[in-house]
Amino acid sequence: MVIPLITPATEGALLVPYPAMLDVPHELVEHVAWLLYEHRLARNTRRRKLGCFQQALLTLVHLRKNETFSQLGVGFGISQATAWRYVDETLDILVSWAPGLHEALAGLGEGDHVIVDGTLIPIDRIHADEPYYSQKHKKHGMNVQVIARPDGTPLWFSRATPGRTHDLTAARAHGIVQVCLTRQILVLADRAYQGAGATFRTPYYRHREQPSLYQQFNRDHARLRAPGERAFAQLKSWRLLRRARCSTRRISTIVQAVHTLLTCNYSG
Repeated sequence: MVIPLITPATEGALLVPYPAMLDVPHELVEHVAWLLYEHRLARNTRRRKLGCFQQALLTLVHLRKNETFSQLGVGFGISQATAWRYVDETLDILVSWAPGLHEALAGLGEGDHVIVDGTLIPIDRIHADEPYYSQKHKKHGMNVQVIARPDGTPLWFSRATPGRTHDLTAARAHGIVQVCLTRQILVLADRAYQGAGATFRTPYYRHREQPSLYQQFNRDHARLRAPGERAFAQLKSWRLLRRARCSTRRISTIVQAVHTLLTCNYSG
């Protein structure tokens, strides 16, 4: 079956649907479908073009493979506008299940430690969009902070802020510094967070010029902090967040939705 679809990118072309595989557990699709079913039931929504399972699959394809709404529409036999509405609705439902900062740190306190770090979500922007340009990464993007367990399991992702935002500024603005200080949670972070507070531990500058004790501290610190990169690896396994083509206001929603997908309980 060949479906003509005229868009600025595909004018004069034909889009051909084809079978493909999605590398997510079947249980995850069923879990999202169940959330959609409860949402439709609560709103007494009438019959849709796609069932709950297909709508869940549509959204996961968009997030996991970064396919455009034109491609999604052709693949699922719906219009581009309908694909956008279905994805948008599913993201809002997933975001409602994402934990807040205090909820994510529930049960943690004095004697526990977490890893805090920041990453850049690359975006399509021109040079004039200065607030989104990160001098550290030399590209445009959005800054996202993560709190992870010692093994790298993500506990919480922040909302996205313009790429030029310094990691320490972002951590303070999101309340990470204050919450960890109040709960007396030890935080392992890189040099960008120096001056954050008493509960933050960061490496020493110029440790090679310092006594061996300082050098050993930096090595141990780096070893304990390294698993935190797993949280960002899991986040960016969803290809939409490797280079976002959407509005910057939408990136926070996508990050929170992916967090729900990373932490949801399939048996629930």
